[in-house]
Amino acid sequence: MNLRIGQGIDFHCFAEGRPLILGGVRIPHDKGLSGHSDADVLIHAIIDALLGASSMGDIGRHFPDTDLQWKDADSASLLTIVWQLLGREQYEIINLDATVVAEVPRLLPHIEDMRLRLATILGLEVGQVNIKATTSEKMGALGRKEGIMASAVCLLNKVRLS
Repeated sequence: MNLRIGQGIDFHCFAEGRPLILGGVRIPHDKGLSGHSDADVLIHAIIDALLGASSMGDIGRHFPDTDLQWKDADSASLLTIVWQLLGREQYEIINLDATVVAEVPRLLPHIEDMRLRLATILGLEVGQVNIKATTSEKMGALGRKEGIMASAVCLLNKVRLS
C-alpha cells in the first residue's frame, strides 16, 4: 500500500440572497455563503484534502476565482472533476473525515444527507465518510455568526505506483 494523508480547511462568510449549500446538500437557512462558486465550504475543504494527499496542489490552482468558468459553479461538480483526476492517477479513498464549525444553522439533521451525497459523488460506502458539526462556542467571527468553517482529512491509497 502507498498511503497518503491530506488535510483541507476553508472559510466563507454568510451572504444575503444565496442558498446555503454544505456537502452538496441545500440547507434551509436565511443566508448562504459568499464565494466565487456556490461557496460549499465543506466540499472545498474536502477538495483541498484530496488534492493535498495526492500532491496536486489546491482548489485555487485547479479552479481559480479569477476564471469566470467557475463563477457560481456547483462545488459537487468540482469535487467530481477532482475525483476523476485522482482516479486517472490510480488513487482510491480509504476514508474521509470532516468537521463543520458553525453557530447557525443546526446541522445535525442534515449530516446523514451530506454523508450520503458525498459518498455518492465519490463512489464510496457511506461508512467511509464521516462528518461532524460543532460550534466555536461563540468565539470570534464564527461565534458572531459571520460565516462557516470546515476542515477535512482524507486517507488515500495509490493503487499503482508510477
